Amino acid sequence: MIFAIEEINNRMDLLPGIKLGYQIYDSCASVPVAVHVAFQLSNGQDPVFHKGANCSQSGVVMAAVGESGSTPSISMSRIMGSFNIPQVSHYATCACLSDKQQYPNFFRTIPSDQFQADALAKLVKHFGWTWIGAVHSDSDYGNSGMASFLEAALREGICVEYTESFFRTDPVNDFLILTIKDKFSMVVVAFIASGDMRVLLEELDRAPPPPRQWIGSESWVTDTFMVRYSFCAGAIGVAIPQSVIPGLRDFLLGLSPSEVAASPLLTEFWEDAFNCSLTKSKSTFPNSEMFCTYFYFYILNILSLRVTNMVYKAAYAVAHAFHNALCRKTNTTIQCDKFINLNASQIFSEMKKVNFSQNGYHVSFDANGEPVAAYEVVNWQTTESGGTEVVTVGYYDASLPGGQQFQINRNITWMGGGSQVPVSVCSESCPPGTRKVLQKGKPICCYDCVPCPEGEISNMTDSPDCLPCTREFWSNAKRDACIPKPVEFLSFDEVLSIILAAFSVSGACLAIITAVIFFFHRATPIVRANNSELSFLLLFSLTLCFLCSLTFIGAPSEWSCMLRHTAFGITFVLCISCVLGKTIVVLMAFKATLPGSNAMKWFGPPQQRMTVVSFTFIQVIICIIWLVVSPPFPVKNLSTYKEKIILECALGSAVGFWAVLGYIGLLAVFCFVLAVLARKLPDNFNEAKMITFSMLIFCAVGITFIPAYVSSPGKFTVAVEIFAILASSFGLILCIFCYIILFQPEKNTKKYLMTKK
Repeated sequence: MIFAIEEINNRMDLLPGIKLGYQIYDSCASVPVAVHVAFQLSNGQDPVFHKGANCSQSGVVMAAVGESGSTPSISMSRIMGSFNIPQVSHYATCACLSDKQQYPNFFRTIPSDQFQADALAKLVKHFGWTWIGAVHSDSDYGNSGMASFLEAALREGICVEYTESFFRTDPVNDFLILTIKDKFSMVVVAFIASGDMRVLLEELDRAPPPPRQWIGSESWVTDTFMVRYSFCAGAIGVAIPQSVIPGLRDFLLGLSPSEVAASPLLTEFWEDAFNCSLTKSKSTFPNSEMFCTYFYFYILNILSLRVTNMVYKAAYAVAHAFHNALCRKTNTTIQCDKFINLNASQIFSEMKKVNFSQNGYHVSFDANGEPVAAYEVVNWQTTESGGTEVVTVGYYDASLPGGQQFQINRNITWMGGGSQVPVSVCSESCPPGTRKVLQKGKPICCYDCVPCPEGEISNMTDSPDCLPCTREFWSNAKRDACIPKPVEFLSFDEVLSIILAAFSVSGACLAIITAVIFFFHRATPIVRANNSELSFLLLFSLTLCFLCSLTFIGAPSEWSCMLRHTAFGITFVLCISCVLGKTIVVLMAFKATLPGSNAMKWFGPPQQRMTVVSFTFIQVIICIIWLVVSPPFPVKNLSTYKEKIILECALGSAVGFWAVLGYIGLLAVFCFVLAVLARKLPDNFNEAKMITFSMLIFCAVGITFIPAYVSSPGKFTVAVEIFAILASSFGLILCIFCYIILFQPEKNTKKYLMTKK
């Protein structure tokens, strides 16, 4: 501060012709002393150290730089704020001081702990640490800073296993020591003032704890006194950026130990900074000046100016406030009126408007009296000589966009001097395909990983929920991706389809072979007695019945859906109509044997053909109406199975489908009744019993088909339809067309047929 004021007083562009005076007080890091000093500054009492006695208004303080600690600064601000004396602190970081309702006169050149807490939380989050411990000073600095950090940690999804407070004057806290040593978390965030941290590390050094990754606040993480504790090796934290103040080194070099010894304040600074003594007797240190000078030059070469620059900025901020109040710029010169009767309120007002750059460092204050927040990320690294040094490895800049505020740009040494990032989590990350389920009674960072259920996925680590796949997709085995559901239908390459198709073709071939046999034996009594015209038409319709089952196999399309149901309905009605005609012929034939009966006259071949055509035409009309009103169509069945799609034919109109089946059933029942009536006719002459048995099989298949069709899932519904068609067709062809022609030709004679049994 002295260097900055002397530099200001020697400048011609800042307060030309005006000299700033100053008073320096030592608060001894004590709140009562700081309060006493605040009253002294406000009342104009004699200073402890005074330079610049030729002040125009000696004893009247216009602004104050300080204090270093947050708690003393709070006390001073409450007193000095009553007199509107602006207070600019270089090291008081408590976020509470941003409250302009309570501390309207407070400004600072160091960022608030609100930003430091955010930087520390981003640092912890950056390395994936979600389960940490926290220790803080039991002071305004520590309590407020830790409160801000806990809020920031909560926003970042970080859980704090324990939070303990500590103050350097407290008795030895064995519980705190055991907590740090025994708790599960591997990372410890220490939001502690430098003096408190020294005491804490001394206590821990008596019985060093297991390796822990220490995260430090700016108060202690750059303190070179701390690096001697090996169990803190690899500590990382945020610090005030290093800076260069041109001329300061030469200014310090210009002070000889003998000159410093004349000032009690500089003597204390000298002995503390350079670890030497200017007050010891000659017998102890015969050449004390040379002894101090040796350390003096050594330390000046490695001096890290961090907080020092904050003091430099504070002094210049006050000077610029004075300049704005006293000086006006003309065309070529700056004119200042040193006789203006200034008061602290005017300087307070001008402090809010301060906006300048000095040595490349910008200085301004926002509405809360805060500067732009910027930190360096520093790391304790081991040197080649085996020592420990504080190395800058990244930065935090609150003025940048969110994703660019925090950056790490150098390799980091971790706890114990290791190269691997330590792991500090309550629960391991949940891989894709699982979701997090919180453990009862524990923080949100403690959870179990539960696999996603079928049909749901999670495609990122630590997913809180599983997302359902869309209707036509299903989860893969790992539950980390949705894949298209397999489409299922009764295809020709399946074993079941091959078997059904083989029976279908075999049945058609059997019908054709039977027709060929009938054709070659068309003149024999058996064929003629079985009404050869209806028999050939029946065999033709049976061939179509066997072949129409093939339309049910393969991927459904609009044409195949319409064809399979209508072809099935029409061919079966044609078949039943032929059987019905044959049954009526048998009954009419026996009635014709009665005296005076002319039954066959009314049911000759033309009437038989008309009967078949009429019954079939009705079914054709039903099918046409069905196809016109609401035809069958292909549809993806997504409800029967969750994991696959069934490609099937929707009925369109259920009324149309059941009308077709109902009409077939009606004809079958009618035919069955007629066949039962003709069952007692002579065996040698007619086939009524065989028709009865075939209709019994047909009706049985039809009755069992309905529940099987309704209850069969997916492609098995189609298989049931095909099975019903084949069973009915085989029942008809095997029961109606007897084996006499081939295996019992001796019965294929007119004499045998005319013989009464």
